[in-house]
Amino acid sequence: MKFLFIGDIVGRTGRNALSEFLPSTIEKLKPDVIVANIENAAGGNGVTKKVYNQLKNLGIDVFTSGNHIYDKKDVFELFKETDDILRPANYPPAAEGKGFKILEKNGRRIGVINLMGRVFMGIALDCPFRKFDEIYEQIKDETDYIVVDFHAEATSEKNAFGYYVDGRAHVVYGTHSHVATADEKLLPKGTVYLSDIGMTGAYHSVIGMKIDEPIQKFLKGYSGRYEVSKDGLLFQAFFVDLSSDKPVFKRIKEFKAD
Repeated sequence: MKFLFIGDIVGRTGRNALSEFLPSTIEKLKPDVIVANIENAAGGNGVTKKVYNQLKNLGIDVFTSGNHIYDKKDVFELFKETDDILRPANYPPAAEGKGFKILEKNGRRIGVINLMGRVFMGIALDCPFRKFDEIYEQIKDETDYIVVDFHAEATSEKNAFGYYVDGRAHVVYGTHSHVATADEKLLPKGTVYLSDIGMTGAYHSVIGMKIDEPIQKFLKGYSGRYEVSKDGLLFQAFFVDLSSDKPVFKRIKEFKAD
């Protein structure tokens, strides 16, 4: 089974980058399952029905998210109308949406789990470690593969989580920081791990946004409204091939700087 995981899609520029680079990536790598983080896909925050439909038409199987998933009101209807958009499973139980999905593809059952870290996130969340334990007990006998999008700020928390679930999840990858890490590795008990895929958005930007306002925030302590940058295209993803006993995995980066 071959997987393609796509980092945070940031605004229209991120969607344009997907349209530019995803078809050729699919043709080259032939993934069986594609999972993408959608929480920043509409205007840099949240997702709308129009954006969801556009991305779905590109062949994405499951959409994960994070702390911005509720920023657009369309998501509440999308949760009712679709079954392929996830919100972090460790949100309070009353929160709309679901935190994991079992997908059937090519005769295999894949459990996709979305969790969010608690360090520096500013949201009252259940423990993602214990929430994984809970979900794992529910789905371990019903799945052939388990993959986790761990949406978190602190690399230490991501690392700790990866080792905590080593041997239970087949793949753990991080999202949220919009900055790719180069620490992909096979953990001792067989889990493929990467701290952060990075974003799919503007090549010249500060985490996908126009450069000036973030700079002003650091200089002055405040800034105006952040806007999605349109300067260049960047596509970042993580490819994992679990077809044999020895996993094959690599980071993917495609870009147009102008």
